[in-house]
Amino acid sequence: MSVFVIAEAGVNHDGDVERARALIDAAVRAGADAVKFQTFKSEELVARDAAKAEYQKRTTGAEEDQLAMLMRLELDRDAHHRLIAHCREQGIAFLSSPFDLASVAFLKDELGLDTLKIASGEITNAPLLLEAARGGTAIILSTGMSSQDEVEEALGVLAYGYLEPARRPGRDSFQQAFASAEGRAALADRVTLLHCTTEYPAPIEDANLRAIEILRQAFNLPVGLSDHTPGVLASVAAVALGATVIEKHITLDRNSPGPDHAASLDPQGFAELVESIRATEAALGDGVKEPRPSEMGNRAVARKALRARSAIVKGQSFTADNLAALRPGDGLSPMDWWERLGRPATRAYAPGEAIE
Repeated sequence: MSVFVIAEAGVNHDGDVERARALIDAAVRAGADAVKFQTFKSEELVARDAAKAEYQKRTTGAEEDQLAMLMRLELDRDAHHRLIAHCREQGIAFLSSPFDLASVAFLKDELGLDTLKIASGEITNAPLLLEAARGGTAIILSTGMSSQDEVEEALGVLAYGYLEPARRPGRDSFQQAFASAEGRAALADRVTLLHCTTEYPAPIEDANLRAIEILRQAFNLPVGLSDHTPGVLASVAAVALGATVIEKHITLDRNSPGPDHAASLDPQGFAELVESIRATEAALGDGVKEPRPSEMGNRAVARKALRARSAIVKGQSFTADNLAALRPGDGLSPMDWWERLGRPATRAYAPGEAIE
């Protein structure tokens, strides 16, 4: 199964629906499987006194607060309908990350999404996780800033939401749901984890890609990467490590003012990412160790066969002095060297002639 590539448009549309449509078109041309946006009501997402993150201050200035910034980037309901329709026309999957309960309901009930992407910042937001999972919605869960224990807690909430047990929600109920065979089966059917380092851009030395295998072993779930590092190296390495999903920010212009542009790939860079991922998939092969078709023609040329080092007369014994292993390998394998030593030649051999 091919790696699923998500072009994270996020808020790189800067609140402009036409720019959002252009991001969809760029994702299609680049070969992405899905394009993802962010769905939120700004006043349900941040308090009025919430400060910006340091990377947001660097890219958008420190004068406005986080609420004012998000209000500029918010897409209304009509914009969502227009964008999902454009995705259908272009043949690319539409995804979005909800950041509040109303947005969860909107994406599931009004837009009819059967898969939600949960951002790293929401991994401890149990009410949102619970509503996201109810009804059996598939979840792609980013795990940036999280410990393994926090990932497990989040999965417990999702398992509870899938099972919808009668007992009251709470930490104990979530833990019981996660520990149950039914809960683990529900997670296995519906949840993909994304390893992530939540910084924009993330230092390559903080990518910690070995955590992909740790998460896979710990939870027996498919694991991918939400990549915030510069360039394509981390994503390609993640594919080699078995990542099933790669998510990467896409922008029309990395120099645009906005929180995520500088940590994104432009359309050409995203196309190179997809090309590199597909080449890596091809290079990984099927894992069966056997000669590949392209190398079969070289086997006789590169390998050796037993040949006469010097003239050998009929009846003369083969010895280490009159035998040699020489190219081409179109005769008796040198693996039979010791079986030939001491045996009489059944006919005469000229120097260099293949031993029968």
